[in-house]
Amino acid sequence: MSTPTEQLSAAGVSIWLDDLSRQRIQSGNLAELIEKRNVSGVTTNPTIFAGALSKGEAYEGQVRELAGHGAGVDEAIFSITTDDVRDACDIFLPVFEATGGVDGRVSIEVSPDLAHDTEATIAQAKDLSARVDRPNVLIKIPATKAGLPAITEVIGAGISVNVTLIFSLERYAEVIDAYLAGVEKAREAGHDISTLQSVASFFVSRVDTEVDKRLAAIGTDEAAALKGKAGLANARLAYELFEQKFAEDRAKELLAAGATVQRPLWASTGVKDPALPDTLYVTELVAPGTVNTMPEKTLEATFDHGVITGDTITGAYAEAHEVFDQLAAAGVDFADVTQVLEDEGVEKFIASWHELQETVATALEAGSAQAAK
Repeated sequence: MSTPTEQLSAAGVSIWLDDLSRQRIQSGNLAELIEKRNVSGVTTNPTIFAGALSKGEAYEGQVRELAGHGAGVDEAIFSITTDDVRDACDIFLPVFEATGGVDGRVSIEVSPDLAHDTEATIAQAKDLSARVDRPNVLIKIPATKAGLPAITEVIGAGISVNVTLIFSLERYAEVIDAYLAGVEKAREAGHDISTLQSVASFFVSRVDTEVDKRLAAIGTDEAAALKGKAGLANARLAYELFEQKFAEDRAKELLAAGATVQRPLWASTGVKDPALPDTLYVTELVAPGTVNTMPEKTLEATFDHGVITGDTITGAYAEAHEVFDQLAAAGVDFADVTQVLEDEGVEKFIASWHELQETVATALEAGSAQAAK
């Protein structure tokens, strides 16, 4: 009998873990998840690193050393996080090689403070790529308006990118265009475009959280019947858009020249509403050529009791369109929902980044005090 995570992989879904810490790397836990839970990649963000560092015994020696060298807070953050990502890349190298570079990927994010600064995002993305210096790193860039040209430039420089914080179909279409433009640029610059990988991280549970709050405020029976449906419908329509865009002539021409598709990645897949099944955003978002990045709790729930029934996306497009018609009829302004979510998403990551800076600043002070003894 195969496990649910094996079935998920067989259905064409790459399972990535939405978490990383030095303790996870050094204890052998990450290698174990690759072996026993079919994990084939890792995503990180400032919130994840803030959590890892706050528990920080594994980081004490490095922080002391950095303090001794007089490192500033941001320099220390990048030293610590790029070390973790580099080590994780090394653990995933056999997966990277076995999948021809498609999986075995580890993501690291540019500073969220740069979300509205194109040039600074490009410079930091290139710097992070050079620091990690591994073929299987993905640089995370948010899909803000300022992020779109940065995505094109960074891919054009031959660097693989994870585009994050996508909520709307309109923005997703722009993200695909930015990716294709980047691949065209990379080809013109003489890069091997077959080695370029990108994922487009489409957020799921946050959509339900925001929409369900609005449905509750509307208060009608029709509104109540739509609870918990928007996130899945939005993601399924994203996959429909993915199929359409990569079937167009521009994409087909690049694919024929060796480029790869930019895979949809389902992010924010931990279920927030206790009334919903805890594997909902995994079992109901199965389709070939997708990635599902899961917090460990969701990964374990999927392994334990996830019921994988094959493709649960491509046959559900009509139903997904209907959900959106019903949301509009109920009075939900979805364009406003996605704008609020993008703004909030950037703000939350900025808050986590500042929390990370404070954690590291405190650790550096403690390290300096120890070094001075």
